[in-house]
Amino acid sequence: MKGIVLAGGKGRRLGPTTLAVNKQLLMLYDKPIIFYPLSVLLSLKIRNILIIVNPHQIKNFKKILGNGSHLGIKISYKVQNKPSGIPEAFKLGREFIKNNKVCLILGDNFFYNLKLNINEMMKKYQNLIILKKVKNPEKYGVVKILNNKIQKIIEKPKKKLSNLAITGIYFFDEYAYKNARLLKPSKRKETEIVDLIKIYLKKNNLIFKILNNIEWSDVGTIDDFNKISNFIKSKEISNKKKIGCLEEIVLKNKWINKAQVKKNIDFYGECKYSNYLKKI
Repeated sequence: MKGIVLAGGKGRRLGPTTLAVNKQLLMLYDKPIIFYPLSVLLSLKIRNILIIVNPHQIKNFKKILGNGSHLGIKISYKVQNKPSGIPEAFKLGREFIKNNKVCLILGDNFFYNLKLNINEMMKKYQNLIILKKVKNPEKYGVVKILNNKIQKIIEKPKKKLSNLAITGIYFFDEYAYKNARLLKPSKRKETEIVDLIKIYLKKNNLIFKILNNIEWSDVGTIDDFNKISNFIKSKEISNKKKIGCLEEIVLKNKWINKAQVKKNIDFYGECKYSNYLKKI
């Protein structure tokens, strides 16, 4: 399975800083936002990753993440000239995906305690979405479940359908590109992930998992930003363990050794993140 991180947005709601710096490169507590979705992919043992970025920020992403060799992984990049919907990631990543299953995660989404046995869950079905109960379903793609089946799915419903939101991580088969090509722009003038999900539902080839024990949020506003930063700080202090520490994950996966961790410490310089790496 390959991984895609969609990080091409402009993040205007976090402006004015995002006029100069990509949202996913802003520091969320003590590390860039992009580290958190990347850590999810690495925890799933996905080590071939495509990051979709806007044309003005690709150099900055490469400065921090390079080609991924320092983490024992492979990172490549694809430019998205303007945001045009989540499913566009599969079209942009066509050559990258080829004949592989793919996990797409949104670059501004924060997950905590997301524990998935993907191989076990996808033995029969190759396509999976993760759902979670939320207090403000009007902000998300929402599904209605009846008799353990998805009966209805709507993007940002004006009238309450349910409180089960589709989180920003999606698992699809190698046909994601072909199915994404079938989509037409919505009233918002972009293709919608819910419409791609509907295609798989019609083929009876998609499963869902409700995970209410996870912490999940998109870092869309200043309030979201501050709330998640405080959450991370609190958890890291109480657990004495970093959230989203890439080196710690890949060291556990045996993709790098401690000598490489030392090189990464030298690269990052003196900072809180480096100080933690010295202890792992």
